[in-house]
Amino acid sequence: MRHYVIVGILVIVAAVGTYAGLHAVGLMPVEASAQAAPIDWLWNLEVITISFLFALIIVPMVYSLVVFRRKKGDNTDAEHIEGNTTLEIAWTIIPLIVVVIFAYLGAYSLGETRRVDPNAMVIKVTGFQWGWQFEYPAYGGFKSDKLYLPADKQVVLQLQALDVIHSFWVPEFRVKQDLVPGRITEYRITPSLIGEYKVRCAEICGTSHAYMEAPVVVVDQAAFDTWAKDQQVAAAQAEANATPEQKGEKLYQTYCKACHSINGTAGNGPTWLGLFGHEVELADGTSVTADEAYLTQSIKEPQSQVVQGYSPMAFNPAAVGIGDAEIGYLIAYIKTLK
Repeated sequence: MRHYVIVGILVIVAAVGTYAGLHAVGLMPVEASAQAAPIDWLWNLEVITISFLFALIIVPMVYSLVVFRRKKGDNTDAEHIEGNTTLEIAWTIIPLIVVVIFAYLGAYSLGETRRVDPNAMVIKVTGFQWGWQFEYPAYGGFKSDKLYLPADKQVVLQLQALDVIHSFWVPEFRVKQDLVPGRITEYRITPSLIGEYKVRCAEICGTSHAYMEAPVVVVDQAAFDTWAKDQQVAAAQAEANATPEQKGEKLYQTYCKACHSINGTAGNGPTWLGLFGHEVELADGTSVTADEAYLTQSIKEPQSQVVQGYSPMAFNPAAVGIGDAEIGYLIAYIKTLK
């Protein structure tokens, strides 16, 4: 009985120490959404359980190695033990009960994170190789490369991918959701902590996957309304006053910058510097002049005329509203890059 008491005390001490150590390390980033609260609560409960199970295995093993080790000169056989039916039933039934409890708690936590607010604001999110675009229908449909969110208000992000599977993930929000080509998936979040964060793609999506990030800014409702109205006015003014070249540059910054440089450096796609009017070698061994017809077809159908040394891209311009007019703006901009 003495050994059981000692081991029991050591297990408790080791479990508390393990949990304290894991907690001190800071395994999770700051909690910045209402949905993060039930997730972190369940995670904390799991860490407590893991710490106890770790101690329950390690402490008896180490204790046995130290206390019950073979003494010098002792050549006798150890006691032969056939088994313990009661113990085997216990370590089957108790873990089963624990698993069922955690299954229930997991379902409860999932329900809390997916709780629907009928007054949630809708933001459309587009993911593409390798960037993000955010559109605000409630404010005239202006677009931004930064995600601004009001604190303490649920937002529904309607996610779509233009090319391959991406995954929307802000670690501080905890929740993660895939973007699947041809489908619109939803991501509900209620930011609770004012600050600046980053959205990352959590699904390997190509050569520049690691750089597929965008700023996420959480502000109070008044600051958000001011920002959104300013963006709405600025977008309308820019649209009215911009030249075709300026419109093309804006489209480049949003959709094309990730693959095409404008300074001559190599990227995932050919540089646009000095492109217009020059000969381009294609992957099939032929050459073509980069005139308006070639550029139009290359933008509409990126896989139709692949440049020598580059891989075909899955980008679908029509899916983000790049039509003939927008292609004209892009070509006008490309002409200025000499």
